[in-house]
Amino acid sequence: DVQLVESGGGSVEAGGSLRLSCSATGYTASSINMAWFRQAPGKEREGVATIWDSGRTDYAESVKGRFTISLGTTANTVALQMNMLKPEDTAMYFCAADRLPLRLHQTTWDYWGSGTQVTVS
Repeated sequence: DVQLVESGGGSVEAGGSLRLSCSATGYTASSINMAWFRQAPGKEREGVATIWDSGRTDYAESVKGRFTISLGTTANTVALQMNMLKPEDTAMYFCAADRLPLRLHQTTWDYWGSGTQVTVS
């Protein structure tokens, strides 16, 4: 079955950068739709960025121009480059995958990682 493992979270000052990585097993990342979601304490999970198997990407308005989703440099990985981080970006970030090209407003993605914490102060 599909398994997702996130890495790269941490603490950074406002204006700094972090790069998250999601390692996928059970299929080839380029042949499935991948996304990053985040959830802050007391808030609902929200979509951040997605890359579909077509190569097209989509972003939440709040991160456009600051975050970039891409296939990673190693096989079966998807990266999220986060620049110009703000305190409001603080959240647990989750990698998600689905064989269907779901949208960011949909939280019914089939597969989820356990998350990596990002804290911006």
